[in-house]
Amino acid sequence: MMRQRVPATIDRRAFVSTCAACAGVAFIGGCASLVTHPVPVNAGSARLRLSAFPELRTRDGAVKIQPAGMPDPIYVLASGDGGFQALSPICTHRGCTVDIHGERLVCPCHGSTYDRAGNVLKGPAQRALTRFRTSVSGDELTITLAAT
Repeated sequence: MMRQRVPATIDRRAFVSTCAACAGVAFIGGCASLVTHPVPVNAGSARLRLSAFPELRTRDGAVKIQPAGMPDPIYVLASGDGGFQALSPICTHRGCTVDIHGERLVCPCHGSTYDRAGNVLKGPAQRALTRFRTSVSGDELTITLAAT
C-alpha cells in the first residue's frame, strides 16, 4: 500500500512573516552594496590609506569611493598581483551603474559584462569602462582622477 504525501501547509500569518523577513534581508543586502566612502581630493588625486580598507587585501576585494567634487563614484578593485584598478562604475552602453560580481562587473540594465580591468567581455557595450591611473607607495594608494 502506497502512502500519499500530504503537502506541508503554512498559515497566512506565517507566510506574510516569512515574506517580510526575506524582503528585509534582500533590502539590507542591497544597501550594503551601496556603501560609498567619501574621499578628499588634493591636486587632482584621491589618496586612500590601504590599512583603512581591509577589503582591498583580498584577491576580489573592492570598495566604492566618492571623490569630493566628482559627480560619480569610482570602484577601487584589488587585483591578484597586489595591484589595484580604479574604474568608473558607469556602463558605456547606456549609463547604468554596473555591479561587482567577483571577477566580473555586470550591468543590470542590458547585461554588458566587464572584467576587473574594465575591458568588455560581453556586449552590448562596445567600449571599456573609464579607467583611472593608480600607484601605491607604502600604505597609500593614489588615484589620479584624470581618466586614462
